[in-house]
Amino acid sequence: MRIVKYIFLLLLLAVFATSVYVATQKGDFDVSRTAIIKSPRTIVFNYVNDYRNWETFASWENENPGIQFDYGRDTSGKGGSYSWTFDGEGGGSKTVMVRENESISQKMNFKGSAANVQWTFKDTVGGTKVTWRSKGQMGFNFKINSVFQGGPDRVIGNMFEKSLANLDKTLDYELKTYNIKVNGIVQKIGGYYLKQTITSKISDVPKNLRIMMSRLVHFFAKNKIVMNGKPFVLYHTYDSAKGITRMSVCIPLKEEIFVSEGSDVSVGKLSSFTAVKTTLKGDYSHLKSAWDKTFAYIDTNHLTQSPDGASLELYSKSIREVAYPSQWVTEIYIPIQPKVSAPTRIETSQSEPKPQASTPKTAATPATESPAAKPVETATP
Repeated sequence: MRIVKYIFLLLLLAVFATSVYVATQKGDFDVSRTAIIKSPRTIVFNYVNDYRNWETFASWENENPGIQFDYGRDTSGKGGSYSWTFDGEGGGSKTVMVRENESISQKMNFKGSAANVQWTFKDTVGGTKVTWRSKGQMGFNFKINSVFQGGPDRVIGNMFEKSLANLDKTLDYELKTYNIKVNGIVQKIGGYYLKQTITSKISDVPKNLRIMMSRLVHFFAKNKIVMNGKPFVLYHTYDSAKGITRMSVCIPLKEEIFVSEGSDVSVGKLSSFTAVKTTLKGDYSHLKSAWDKTFAYIDTNHLTQSPDGASLELYSKSIREVAYPSQWVTEIYIPIQPKVSAPTRIETSQSEPKPQASTPKTAATPATESPAAKPVETATP
């Protein structure tokens, strides 16, 4: 019995000594890693800037298949945030400053350790030079892990190295793997939808789309509104010469609803229309090629665009359903004037509402929509 007691006491002393040793260790850390990502700087920056993409490259997320994510109203740009939980532990990150295509500053909490995180992006031979730096204070649990795994530089550095390698592989494969198919002439079915409308530089459309779509989805959740299909965008005007477009980000409704006066969200209705449909499977960077092929089909088959409608871009499978860009599915619909002899296929899916306005190749005219319902209740995104 004495031997057992001595062993027990020795174990207690060892645990106590280890705890004292860990507690007295310096808690500050400053870790950075740099890698060359073989993709253009704008693409790399935009990908890292949206937290929803982190599922595809962050090593702690790839190595823990049971991890759960929670996204804020915004997931990209200043104010974007997300958090995660796994085995009773959690963490989160929030973007506090962004310099377009140059740097991203974030506040991160990971296993009880708070850190200031800085990303920098620079053009270099062969792609983009990305530096990822984390500076902060370790919590007790992280100190324990650090002591037994070689220190914070090794623990955090290994996560950064794996994540940057994943980012390079993801962008190289995911953004280059795509397919475009012109489906031909279809008949689309319309319906009510909730929208936000802005005038934007064409170059800013991807960024504005991410922000607006996230806020609109949040509006639906906050006000307990049922989404009746997939999100889509109406391009009311598209002036390639001036680089300006007027667009509405929309989500289908089952029936007409009312929103408050002064809200930047409004209700619209699209009528049925005949259109040429094209399907892109892959990242949005290939949308221009998909639009070009659609216009080429219209020209080759001597079809005529409808002057009264807005071209539509519907996201039937997006980052909200699957993290990997190569699996995203986007459908393009360009309204045309129907021909009696032209075979058409009826699109009955309620997930794909229809426009009343189509976009000419260069400068388009505003769409004519059904008037929005008169607002009577308060709801803001």
